[in-house]
Amino acid sequence: MAKQLDYLTIREIFRRFHAVQPEPKGELDHVNAYTLVVAVALSAQATDKGVNKATRDLFAIADTPQKMLDLGLDGVTAHIKTIGLFRQKAKNVIKLSQILVDDYGGEVPNSRAALQSLPGVGRKTANVVLNMWWQYPAQAVDTHIFRVGNRTGIAPGKDVDQVERRIEDHVPADYQQHAHHWLILHGRYTCVARKPKCAACLIRDLCLFDDKVL
Repeated sequence: MAKQLDYLTIREIFRRFHAVQPEPKGELDHVNAYTLVVAVALSAQATDKGVNKATRDLFAIADTPQKMLDLGLDGVTAHIKTIGLFRQKAKNVIKLSQILVDDYGGEVPNSRAALQSLPGVGRKTANVVLNMWWQYPAQAVDTHIFRVGNRTGIAPGKDVDQVERRIEDHVPADYQQHAHHWLILHGRYTCVARKPKCAACLIRDLCLFDDKVL
């Protein structure tokens, strides 16, 4: 596990991220809190690009829990069959939609516990929704953030929960809101898994990664 960077170095890293992209955005298409929940749940073991392609037509006709229920399991399945694990995901979408209609008046709850009670919604999904829709400083740790957190020393941890806590503990408060988006985008496009693009990295002089590809 990588060493932990000090506070001033981490602040400088996020200052640079902010300078380049002040308002980073998630790449999953959505039109409201409900479609965001569905999109993030569908994105497990799938790419954002693939999910966006599948949901473009789906969300055009089913952008509320009731409309999704009206579409039915077969209809949802047909729309998302290009996504991995689509059969189980379709069942989860129908189940979570039913719960939202029955228990929440068709509205998406804004508490982590309530979100995590929905089928197919784990802590990461809940944190994405809390962050992107309600602007909570929640940290959704995916494989990109886990890799970047450990490689750089920003938030080293042996599992995603530990990395999440390290981000919350060590990233300056004024950068918490967008921290997970900066880290995801950095991991997706620069600090990639196999051949990180260290020569083009704006934080390579601050990063603790020993095997830089220059």
